[in-house]
Amino acid sequence: MSNLTTIELKAFVPSKDFAVSKHFYQDLGFTVASSDEGLAYIRHGESAFLLQKFYVKAFAENLMMHLLVEDVESWWAHAHDVLLKYGLKSEPPKDQPWGIRDFSFPDPSGVLWRIGQNTK
Repeated sequence: MSNLTTIELKAFVPSKDFAVSKHFYQDLGFTVASSDEGLAYIRHGESAFLLQKFYVKAFAENLMMHLLVEDVESWWAHAHDVLLKYGLKSEPPKDQPWGIRDFSFPDPSGVLWRIGQNTK
């Protein structure tokens, strides 16, 4: 086992409405690096996931994504406006006992996102 280097780990994230979800993530500041009619490679910095034109309510509403950022307050200020545009809600960031300050929100398909910053 001399070379077990990894390059990237990506989750497949479902979308109820593929076009709306792509626009939502772009509005949040992500880049659609590539896309076809059923799969989009979504990036922000070194973080990425695959948005798929596939939806099962129980799967979407039980999937959680976590994005670790340097400045959660800036992310909150930006995300709050985007969420309002899509009729979604979130509470302001708060300190968690596990050493993260974060906020959470559902995407348009019900996938729960937690965006946080280390506090320890």
